[in-house]
Amino acid sequence: MRFFKDLSLSAVTAGFVAVLVGFTSSVVIVFQAAQAFGATPAMIASWMWALGLGMGLASALPSLWLRKPVMVAWSTPGAAVLATAGAGYGMGEAVGAFIVCAALITLAGATGWFERVMNRIPMALASALLAGVLARFGLAGFAAAQTALPLVLLMLGAYLAGKRFVPRYAVPLTLLVAVAFAAARGELAWSAVHFSLAVPVFTMPVFTWQAAVSLALPLFVVTMASQNLPGVAAIRAAGYDLPISKLITLTGVATLVLAPFGGYALNLSAITAAICMGREAHEDPARRYAAAVSCGAIYVVIGLFGAAVTGLLTAFPKELVAAIAGLALLGTIGGGLAAALREEPYREAALITFLVTLSGVTVAGIGSAFWGVVAGAVALAAQRLGRAKARAGKDIAPACKIRLDDRAGAASASSVPSPADSAPSRTPSSPNPSSPTRP
Repeated sequence: MRFFKDLSLSAVTAGFVAVLVGFTSSVVIVFQAAQAFGATPAMIASWMWALGLGMGLASALPSLWLRKPVMVAWSTPGAAVLATAGAGYGMGEAVGAFIVCAALITLAGATGWFERVMNRIPMALASALLAGVLARFGLAGFAAAQTALPLVLLMLGAYLAGKRFVPRYAVPLTLLVAVAFAAARGELAWSAVHFSLAVPVFTMPVFTWQAAVSLALPLFVVTMASQNLPGVAAIRAAGYDLPISKLITLTGVATLVLAPFGGYALNLSAITAAICMGREAHEDPARRYAAAVSCGAIYVVIGLFGAAVTGLLTAFPKELVAAIAGLALLGTIGGGLAAALREEPYREAALITFLVTLSGVTVAGIGSAFWGVVAGAVALAAQRLGRAKARAGKDIAPACKIRLDDRAGAASASSVPSPADSAPSRTPSSPNPSSPTRP
């Protein structure tokens, strides 16, 4: 089978790092979202089962089929919305809202309107958007030195040495060194690991207008604007041509099927996609899909074992997770910035997109990724309008000058006497009375 020929240690490591970063950075928010609806421990385990299987199968199967990396993740900002807006709603109403959101995502993919919107965003702005989303993880990786300076310095040294001598395995080497260092210092919380299979819990959906407006619509908006938007940007920045509309439809259908078990919203990934689509996964872009398949397989294991794998992944120190994420994303961040600032006409708008996205500002419950694109698009439109007016002025000026020159020439021609006017007058003179006349 071709997959096993394309499989490599760097791809497996990239898949594991993607799971480690994506899972540990947001699993607490998912727990809080479930608890906001009064979920029992069994229901929370069912949420992990549904989300793990959904992310795993929706990532691995399309990647195997297309031979290109496809990365699907849960909606982290969506979980934050549910955690803050879920008070007063039961689990049945929550599931009903999940189904409404899934139907909207499916509709967005099936009609193709989301892909058409994405196609109108210049590549420079899309690259700036991705760089802004990922740069926060790069900053957090080095900020971890404030609380774990020896660990971060050791990881940075291992990464630089790996890039110098074995660039393909720089990230696996860094992760191995970091885990060994943390284990030697007793910083791995193995006590949180308890092996047990997760059991899905079905919840009958309850549909209400209140839940649809207060939960489903905000969940849909933040998932599309804060997750799928940078997810498509990550795909484009990596240079892959994927059927975006079909993948959006796939995430909607998967959410629709898994919603009664706690699968609240699935979407295209940006952060974990950048890890599995970058050079750290493999030098050959045609073999990087193996990283996405590996990531999907690990997600499936998470879904099956639920709390056990959750405890395993959360056993790592948070500084280790932050540092490995920042180092693994360095190449993608640099590539995104280079692509964003390469063309001078887009440079200022791309920089505005990058800074607004990096700021993390949230307005009306919508994250900075959406507002970064809006700010960049407005800046680009204003810039183009100014250039159009300046160009129109330059085009009008020569025409006016020509008309003025023509008028001046005509006036000059009318004031110059003609040759007939300038010749001496030849009118006949009257006879001189003093001159003699001839008879």
